[in-house]
Amino acid sequence: MNEIVSIQLNDPQTPLYIQVFKYFEKMILQGQLAPGYKLPPIRKLAGKLGVNNVTVVNAYKLLEQNGYVHSKKGSGTYVGVENAASDQNVMDIPVGGGQFFEEEDIQLMSRGHITLSEHSINFASAAPTPDLFPIEDFKQVLIKVLDRDQGNAFGYDESNGYRPLRESISQFMDNNYAIKAHKDDIQIISGAQQGIDIIAKALINPGDFVLVENPTYTGAIAVFRSRGAKIIGVPMEQDGMNMHLLEKYIEIYRPKLVYTMPYHQNPTTFCYSEQKKQHLLDLAYQNKLFVIEDDFSSDLNFEAHGVSQPLKVLDRQERVLYIKSFSKVLMPGLRIGFLIAPAEVFKRILQAKHTTDISSSGLIQRALDLYLKKQIWGKHLAYMKGIFQDRYRKILQETMKLEDIGVKRYRPAGGLNLWLTLPEGISGTRLYQACAKRDVLLIPGKIFYVDNDFANDQKIRMSFAAVYPDQIEKGIEVVHYCMEQLKNKTEDRTTYYSPLI
Repeated sequence: MNEIVSIQLNDPQTPLYIQVFKYFEKMILQGQLAPGYKLPPIRKLAGKLGVNNVTVVNAYKLLEQNGYVHSKKGSGTYVGVENAASDQNVMDIPVGGGQFFEEEDIQLMSRGHITLSEHSINFASAAPTPDLFPIEDFKQVLIKVLDRDQGNAFGYDESNGYRPLRESISQFMDNNYAIKAHKDDIQIISGAQQGIDIIAKALINPGDFVLVENPTYTGAIAVFRSRGAKIIGVPMEQDGMNMHLLEKYIEIYRPKLVYTMPYHQNPTTFCYSEQKKQHLLDLAYQNKLFVIEDDFSSDLNFEAHGVSQPLKVLDRQERVLYIKSFSKVLMPGLRIGFLIAPAEVFKRILQAKHTTDISSSGLIQRALDLYLKKQIWGKHLAYMKGIFQDRYRKILQETMKLEDIGVKRYRPAGGLNLWLTLPEGISGTRLYQACAKRDVLLIPGKIFYVDNDFANDQKIRMSFAAVYPDQIEKGIEVVHYCMEQLKNKTEDRTTYYSPLI
């Protein structure tokens, strides 16, 4: 490995083993070291760097504890998880009473070797509990579709989506969101994650810059990195991105895209002010760049001050690519959503979709079309908002108990998460580990930051989507206890894993 000689161990403030760890961490995260790559032997690397063998041993241990590498006795140290190719697909493993976990949760458990029981309290997943799914209503529309369309329901549809569904969505968006989009501006997608992916595939080339909120959705970071993009994080404030820095970064980096979540942003839960939304659009117009608006929870406003217009409504020059998924409020497993794209780039979006999976499920598209036409969606949304609002109020009530030990809360107007700042000296990663040992799962905030730096390890995200009110009360008691233990430095710290996305 010729790059080894480029490691610069010249930071007097950082221990040598941490510097070596950081070097390999960066190489792995950037994809320059692929799974299965064998790291240099300890003695060889120590000799090249002019350090003690123990320095390299400690660096490799930290890499393994963080889930970047695994060691084979008598063979060496390799990038990736041992036997990863033969492991059961964790996406198919139900945990905690049939609940399924999202990418973030899966990675947290697999990296940290956490196994949850049926009694686990899951503040990590933002997916609804299965008992809330509209099974009977959806079963009826599926039956009607099968009776009506027969085998046609299982064929390929147009790559841009089932035409009647696109017409229904056009009407739906006009009636409910004041967004006017022609059916031919709409692209059906297999979930919001695919929407981000095909936009990146269509518009991003290796080496292009993308600006994202910092912190942000980890799935978006992964997509942009997979396209070879250089990602720059813009700090989030309570009313949106820091616009001064956004302007500066646009001038310096000349990005292709800006990725944003104006409503109840994940993970901070912040909402953009009208002023900042207009400022963002003005910058897009002036610099001819596109903005991805990921609208995953604008439907879930629980307080009057949380209601405002989507960014797309304000867009007068076709610079916003709007993504919306039905997963969080309908059923995550349906993997259905849509994006509205400007005519300038729609053909490239369509080509990217076609090369990804040809078209989304024809059966599910037809069922969703009927679901919208029968106006069942509105009834189900009102029901879900009621359930989530009860859980929202309960978790606000219970997390007040954490304030006596120094926790600071941001009270969102809706969404599915809370964003908490921990007292000085308490690590979100260590709190995650301590709570997980007691069957309570939350997500340390550091994983949502672009640089994944330890300096951002004083935040946690707690979702209330997958927990019942009685679980919220019990779970917060565990979090309180673990924080007290960490604050008093009585928590066992002999095992340390950094859950990474």
